Amino acid sequence: MINKKLINSKIWIPPVAAFFLGIVSVSGQNSKPKKDTLKEKEIDEVVVVAYGKAKRNSYTGSVATISSDKINNRPVTNITKALDGQVPGVQITGASGQPGAVSTIRIRGVGSVSASSDPLYVVDGIPFDGNLNAISPSDIESISVLKDATASALYGSRGANGIIIITTKSGKKGEAKVNLNISQGFSSRAVKDYEQVNTDQYFQLYWEALRNGYQSKQISAQQAGQMASDNLIYGPGGLSVNPYGANYPKPVGPDGKLLPGAKPLWNDDWRDILQRVASRNQVDLDISGGSEKSNYFFSLGYLDDKGMAIESGFKRYNTRLKINSEVKSWLNVGVNLSYTNSIQQAPPSSDSKASNIIHAARSIPSFYPYYERNDDGSYVLDKEGNKIYDFGKYRPTAALQNQNAAASLPLDKNENKEDNFSGKGFMELTFLPELKFRSSFSVDLVNYNGHLYSNPLLGQGSEIGGSVTRSNNRTLSYTTSNILTYDKKFGKHHVNVLAGHEFYKYDYQTISGTRNNFSLPYYYEPDAASLLVSFSGNSDKLSLLSFLGKVEYDYANKYFISASGRADASSRFSPDNRWGRFWSVGGSWKISNEDFIKDLNFFNLLTLRASYGGQGNDKLLRPNGQPLYYAYQELYRNLNLAGEPGTTLEKARTENLKWETNLNLNVGLEFAILNNRIKGNIEYFQRKSQDLLFNMPVAPSVGISDFPANIGTIKNTGFEFSLFTTPIRNDNFQWNVDLNLSTLNNTITKLPAGSIVSGTTKLLREGGSVYDFFIPEWVGVDPTNGNPLWKTIYKDANGNSVEGTTSEYGKAVKTLQGSALPKVTGGISTSITYKNFDFSGLLTFKIGGKILDTDYTSIMHNGSAGGRSWSAEMLNRWTPENRYTDVPALSTTTNNWTSTSSRFLYSGTYARLKNVSLGYTLPSDYFEKIGLKKFRIYVQAENLLTFYKHKGMDPEQALDGTTYYRYPAMRTITFGLQATL
Repeated sequence: MINKKLINSKIWIPPVAAFFLGIVSVSGQNSKPKKDTLKEKEIDEVVVVAYGKAKRNSYTGSVATISSDKINNRPVTNITKALDGQVPGVQITGASGQPGAVSTIRIRGVGSVSASSDPLYVVDGIPFDGNLNAISPSDIESISVLKDATASALYGSRGANGIIIITTKSGKKGEAKVNLNISQGFSSRAVKDYEQVNTDQYFQLYWEALRNGYQSKQISAQQAGQMASDNLIYGPGGLSVNPYGANYPKPVGPDGKLLPGAKPLWNDDWRDILQRVASRNQVDLDISGGSEKSNYFFSLGYLDDKGMAIESGFKRYNTRLKINSEVKSWLNVGVNLSYTNSIQQAPPSSDSKASNIIHAARSIPSFYPYYERNDDGSYVLDKEGNKIYDFGKYRPTAALQNQNAAASLPLDKNENKEDNFSGKGFMELTFLPELKFRSSFSVDLVNYNGHLYSNPLLGQGSEIGGSVTRSNNRTLSYTTSNILTYDKKFGKHHVNVLAGHEFYKYDYQTISGTRNNFSLPYYYEPDAASLLVSFSGNSDKLSLLSFLGKVEYDYANKYFISASGRADASSRFSPDNRWGRFWSVGGSWKISNEDFIKDLNFFNLLTLRASYGGQGNDKLLRPNGQPLYYAYQELYRNLNLAGEPGTTLEKARTENLKWETNLNLNVGLEFAILNNRIKGNIEYFQRKSQDLLFNMPVAPSVGISDFPANIGTIKNTGFEFSLFTTPIRNDNFQWNVDLNLSTLNNTITKLPAGSIVSGTTKLLREGGSVYDFFIPEWVGVDPTNGNPLWKTIYKDANGNSVEGTTSEYGKAVKTLQGSALPKVTGGISTSITYKNFDFSGLLTFKIGGKILDTDYTSIMHNGSAGGRSWSAEMLNRWTPENRYTDVPALSTTTNNWTSTSSRFLYSGTYARLKNVSLGYTLPSDYFEKIGLKKFRIYVQAENLLTFYKHKGMDPEQALDGTTYYRYPAMRTITFGLQATL
């Protein structure tokens, strides 16, 4: 038992810690009956599954659960970012570090090509259509990830890509409890940007590029060198700025060396100007309690998360009210209401536009000043003595001419406002102790308002008198479900039967308009602009009707079988193909309850389980990523043709289109030994997607770009491994170490054409993955002249394939260069409690996969993009003295060496110290007089360290492995306090 002397002391022990301390006594002084009872409670953990709960050790499906203590205290804005490295078989990619951005989640691989592979989110038992940013992590009790057919088949088509069930907190029986969590954090880049050359190096390198560009049969190297010195600053192709001042009009001599005494008069690093150490403030308050027949939970939350890029950030105000009550002995009712208002400041940060703040910070060298400078390096001042922003009208185009984001962004708006309301209610009638009926209703209302404003005073907007775009999207969805359950024990037999009906309705409306030319500055609304540029709007609707059922049986708490079925009718398909039928079967054997295992006195738990089943997918996407709600109908686009209305065919009729089908096999073994000191789970899965919903490309002469069809098959296979250990556990000290990892093999097993080029960098082919790179192969640099080389393959006179090399990119041949998908993903976590101290850490990792770094190429030009920043790697360029290198010779004549090729394809293997937390709970006797039950102070870090070979690039990239000038992940250091009254 738990040491009574310890409990009676003045040192407060959290109930959870006391529970774990009491499970096993290292000294062996616990009484046997109560020790066994605690062991059984720990093993028989109750987990949330489809339409109910189940005991983990007897459940026939694959489910992983994350408890609130691993979620609530993480300094993350979106709950998806808290799942990384916590669950095997779940790949999470944070494609953007922009505060409020949602991560991409894939469960057991990529199950589709042209249809959505996103999992279904279920909140408190009902599918959720709101924005995940609307759910505060502090409101969450647990998250369950359902991965196999048994676990997700009851959700039919909606669960084809796995299910993430979020359970929010409820009040507990007892006196009212008040929890307060206040934190203050600071954020910066998690990964330092690419290393660049300094001003001195840049000017000498660019001199070399000019000289090499001038040199020819008619111009000697000496003459070319003099020309390069003459034109380096203000000549044709020059840099148009002289940071060395009037005393050094030609700072680089004909020999390519800086003149003695020449030093830059300023060094304005635009990365320091456009990026910052940002603040993060969060306050969460909740009040909960309950009696024998009712409970309540009420919460308020505030978050202000500034981004590391200036003028970026995310604010959230959230509240939740949850009440459950036993009105009569035969009637339970409940209501769960939540509302969230969020404001996201999101300047462009995910494309190659000049306005992209991440791109701009990297592209402008530090010798181009932020404020205008005189020849002596002093600032140019206006009549009032103020500094004048330098917009670089003189800068070369590659150095973002006429751009100064630090000056213009504060005058612009890049604002996304969102209101999320979610309401859930249920009524449960108990006809008999074993027969219950539950009717529930859920509505999600999301209203989005986008406001993009470019000011008429400074920057690009000044060229058109300013611009404003207003957009509004309204999404209303509701789900009704009626579930009848029968649960009965007959001696050693136990039967659970579920039958139900569900209806889902989705209604989406959008409207958007743009106007230009403001007559006055500092007016942000469309009414203040005079020129109408565009106006558009549309609406979509979707319905899903479902019938479902499940039967579970177990005998003697040893043998368990289950079967489920669901029929869905989706309005996406024609009436002839509207219904999809989905099913699952599963079984488990609790071997540890057999006498021959008990006699070994070794296993606390040993369970073998297996399941198989099929689900469907109707979530077809267009090539631009937008949903296709009317897959079987002809769709037309309205056009303005010289002022006359007209229509053109956008999508052909596809009446035969039907459901995409996922067939899932899962086999697993769960064990616990050494008084639960070591627990683990090993699973094998095979996920086969057939009749893929695929956008088949067609010839342009047909008049459309593609048409949806059911073609192809994809198979995802792999192993998942989880291990939970407690190396040390005694009265004052406990140490837990957990490990999870999963493997993945994604294979296209059938395509109608054998292979299909996908986009500009991928090839879909039988035997390959959905994200196989198909790009020219980089061979290296020609040591004789410094030209870049790519691989070629041609046929000789005998028809044999012959490999060669070329310096002309257009002649390079595309070849397969590996997949973007990692082979292994996982995480290692540890937690330590010593008296009133607590420590935890999480390390996530990915092994394998490739990343095409197209961001890096922007600063790897050979000199043809004069004025653009240069990577420090260019110091290793080819010269007659440095012939064996991987960087071509410099020249102002382009050689296309930064074009897409395997040269810029890097390993995706990395590890990241995702979270570290250290806390101290003050002894309770300090606060007993004011009724304070707990007071904890803590410090924690998110994305503290990243271990990755290719420095400068954030390895958490998009799922397809291609960078695109994205907002990097942020490192956040947070200080906080938690108090419980």
